Formats: sequence, C-alpha cells, structure tokens
Amino acid sequence: MFQGFFNYDNPVWRFIGKLGDLILLNVLWTVCSIPIFTIGAATTAVYYVTLKMVRDENDSTIRSFFHSFKDNFKQATVIWLIFLAVGLMLAFDIWFFVTGQAPVPGTLGNLMTAIAGGLTILYIFAYTYVFPLQARFYNPVKYTIRNAFFMSIRHLFQTIGIVCMDILIVVGAVASLFYMPQIFALFILFGMPLTAFANSYLFVPIFKRYSPKERDGEEMRPLFEDEDESVKEAVDRLKNE
Repeated sequence: MFQGFFNYDNPVWRFIGKLGDLILLNVLWTVCSIPIFTIGAATTAVYYVTLKMVRDENDSTIRSFFHSFKDNFKQATVIWLIFLAVGLMLAFDIWFFVTGQAPVPGTLGNLMTAIAGGLTILYIFAYTYVFPLQARFYNPVKYTIRNAFFMSIRHLFQTIGIVCMDILIVVGAVASLFYMPQIFALFILFGMPLTAFANSYLFVPIFKRYSPKERDGEEMRPLFEDEDESVKEAVDRLKNE
C-alpha cells in the first residue's frame, strides 16, 4: 500500500507535481513578462507547457518554457502588439460611446456602442485562441490570427466555456481578495498559468482535430507551409468543415 502511494506514477503525486509546475510557470511567466512587450512570448510558452501537461508529456518545465519562448518570440511578440493595439482602440471606442463623448444622436450612439461591443466579443474570442495556437502550430502571423478567429467561431460552445471559466477564475480571485485573503494567496501563487492549464483541457481535444497523426512518438506540431495555397487550404478547412 505504502509502496504504491510513494510511487511517482501515483495520480496523487502527479497532481502534486502539476501544481508545482504551475507555481514554477507563474514565476517564469511573471519574470519574462516584466518588459511588457514580451507578454505574448511568455504566454505562448506557458500554453506550450500546459498543453503538454494535459497530454501527460513529462518534459522539463523550465526547458520546455524557454524552448517555446525562444522559438516563438518573434511571432508571439508581433501578435501581442497587434492585439494590444486593437484592444486599446476597442476600449477607447466603448468608453467614447458609453460615456456620451461621441457627438452623435442617441439611437446612432447606441448602434455604434453595440457594434463596438460585438467587435470586442469577437476580439476576446480570437485572443483566447491565438497564443495556444501559436504554441501548438507553425503558421505565419496573419494566418495564426485568422485561424484563431475562425476556430473560436467554429467551436463556439467550447469558446464560450473557456471565456466563462476564465471570468469565473478572475471573479473568484477578486472576491477572495476581499473575503478570503488566504484563498487569494493561492490565486497569486498559481497566477495566469492556472487559467492556461484549465483552458488547455478544452484546447487539447480541439487542436487534435487539426493535427496529423503522431508518427514515431514525434510531437504533433505540424508545419503549415507559407505558400498561399497551402495556408488557404488550411483556413478553408476551418471555415467549411
């Protein structure tokens, strides 16, 4: 009995090991995000590790994180800066119309607010997918963003579930700050990787549908060629299947 309990393949120890990995990932993500413009690369690296964790691929957390951080740095940084700029513009537009700063009639103002709100929802959907996609698939930046949008719409129920789960985690963290500081300390301990790990349980089966069959134990991270026809076929599959 005790021999089985202290076996490192025991589900209890695997769970404890994953908790330790999340704490370590939180430290790595926080340190690597300090320059701000590196948040995209750090987030991609976190998803690279959490997707492996969900698939029970026991690689070194630190080595895997920095492998992805280095490998995806350029593209993930470009994606992050694009989404940051678009997010700031959408936030300004919503503030502009909601606060009545826009010199437009009430009905038109409400319409513009609704349009900005709809675009924000689509933005959140695409943002939810774009870094996990960057961590899992090779694609040019514009096709990664496009695929994130189409995939989030195609798997709408899963997307809504992911977004709601993230909101619940954030709301739980904020609520615990005021009512249960001890629980809030746990949220601080696990940080952003906690949401990435939870999301990865939904992303893994979704991404599996777009991955070729694993060969000889190779990692399933296919290269979508940069030629327009090859990428167009991949995008069309997302839209039409």
